[in-house]
Amino acid sequence: MTSVLGHTVEWDFDDGHRKWSSCPPSALFEARTVQVISDRAKDVAANIASEARNAQVLFIWTDCDREGEYIGTEVRDIARRMNPNIMVKRAKFSNIERAHILRAAQYPVDLDERQAAAVSARIELDLRIGAVFTRWQTYALKGIQGLEDRLISYGSCQFPTLGFVVERYNRVKKFIPEPFWSIKVMHERNNINVTFNWDRNRLFDRMSTVILFERCLVAKTATVTGVVTKPARKWKPLPLTTIELQKQGSRFLGLSSQLVMTKNKRQAILGACLPKGELIPILTVPEKVTFVTCFETRLMNGGFSQPRMGKNNDKAHPPIHPVVYVAPNALATSDERRVYEFVVRRFLACCSEDAIGETTTINLQYGDEGFHASGLVVLQRNYLEVYVYDRWESSQMLPQFHQGETFVPKEANITDGKTTAPGYLTEPELIALMDVNGIGTDATMAEHIAKIIERLYVFAAPRGRVGGGEDNEDGGAGRGAGRGAGRGAGRGGGRGRGGGRGGRGGGVAAGGGRGGMQEFIPSNLGIALVEGYDQIGFDNSLSKPFLRKDMERCMKQICAGTMTRRDVVDASIEQYREIFMKASQQVNVLQAVSSRITRHSIWLV
Repeated sequence: MTSVLGHTVEWDFDDGHRKWSSCPPSALFEARTVQVISDRAKDVAANIASEARNAQVLFIWTDCDREGEYIGTEVRDIARRMNPNIMVKRAKFSNIERAHILRAAQYPVDLDERQAAAVSARIELDLRIGAVFTRWQTYALKGIQGLEDRLISYGSCQFPTLGFVVERYNRVKKFIPEPFWSIKVMHERNNINVTFNWDRNRLFDRMSTVILFERCLVAKTATVTGVVTKPARKWKPLPLTTIELQKQGSRFLGLSSQLVMTKNKRQAILGACLPKGELIPILTVPEKVTFVTCFETRLMNGGFSQPRMGKNNDKAHPPIHPVVYVAPNALATSDERRVYEFVVRRFLACCSEDAIGETTTINLQYGDEGFHASGLVVLQRNYLEVYVYDRWESSQMLPQFHQGETFVPKEANITDGKTTAPGYLTEPELIALMDVNGIGTDATMAEHIAKIIERLYVFAAPRGRVGGGEDNEDGGAGRGAGRGAGRGAGRGGGRGRGGGRGGRGGGVAAGGGRGGMQEFIPSNLGIALVEGYDQIGFDNSLSKPFLRKDMERCMKQICAGTMTRRDVVDASIEQYREIFMKASQQVNVLQAVSSRITRHSIWLV
């Protein structure tokens, strides 16, 4: 038994096309590619070749997903170069429980060449398309002040991710508040103040609200038209997927998705439905899960409930759950301890019962208008006792009311307010958008987010740290952070701080670590790239998710055998070649929009 470190082979162009000065960018659409052992994997490859020399059979135990299948073919090819006669089999398993491992060893299968071909197609397309547009837009924007020495990279996942951030930023910037009015009725009973909310919620016409309010006052008394009490249930959480861990790690722990993934890999296995029949054994081994001993004891004494079945099951990974007990002092950092605690608490919550409660709604007629008040009583907290990240409680206590009774309200008022702009895109929201649009995989989404921060297309800041402030007339995110898309890292404190020539207060950390849930604000360069491509007027802009979504659909067709690898690569290349030709013809549009970054700096709080 030996191991690999992910991919052992990397793709590149041949010597005649590798240097930027060796050919025009468009030549890379059909340039010859080569596959070589990566520098970091040379020892791994040598080890595989050495072990294969005298072996009869090679068993592949990589993850049973597309990427694992392709990595398996890399290992096979290295072994067969040393030993052409070696038999190659793959173990089909979805978790590392003993029964699964034994079953996988007893019933091996062949490598799935279609899945491997899909990954191979994706790697080739990412190389060609990324290199073409990266070289082209870097050259195209080289004459703009501030971008002379900048690498302006493109990636088919990277740009739609940036597009989501810019789209939300534009919604915030263009938002116009609208005033509204509402009516609230209050009454005191048994020293409890009860607020009844208007059934209409709110109106955007003040005069209409005043007329309806005056009719209520004329009526003087209010009548209870209904008292409805019914059982309520708060569902326990679903088993923890990798995507959900990244989202919740940002929401509850204040960690970036990339940091959550790094900290989690040491203590838990990654995965999508917890395997039936294997959870009690996990709980019964004290050294495996002993984080909340009293709660575990309750589960073992009849409180255990089979976890809910999630919709997303890739058949390759179980959900994330603890597999070994880790003493808190054995973990190097507090972040690792917090991630481990979250995984354990989530697992125990999945094995518990739903929370049980009771809701009461009181309906009120006051004049011609209807009002209501609602309250909740939690009867059994169940999973909530261990899963401290969820809240389920009533916003107000309700005294007893009876249907048909009347009373004179203690107070009635007209309240006013304004609609508020949506917030900047948070990391959980961004990951959810990437997931639903097929941008990246659960293992690579964090990398794509980190990449647009590294390229200074986007800044990350703790939520609420970025104010509206003094918006720039042509884009930019209001006051606060280091000068956005300037030359290199500058005085803002290195790559992780704002990225331009310093700026007041030192900027915003681009890496995103502790400090609350992150939100993302595009730099002027990020805005210019998205708007520039949008204004060129493609049928599918490079900043939208549709091209990558279509590519993912084609990958699935390769796996299903309805399209060949060559068909998908050729069709995608032609699609992007047309886009490239149109972009080249209208390069002045991209240059004009991008020139804004020399006239306007952005400041983030």
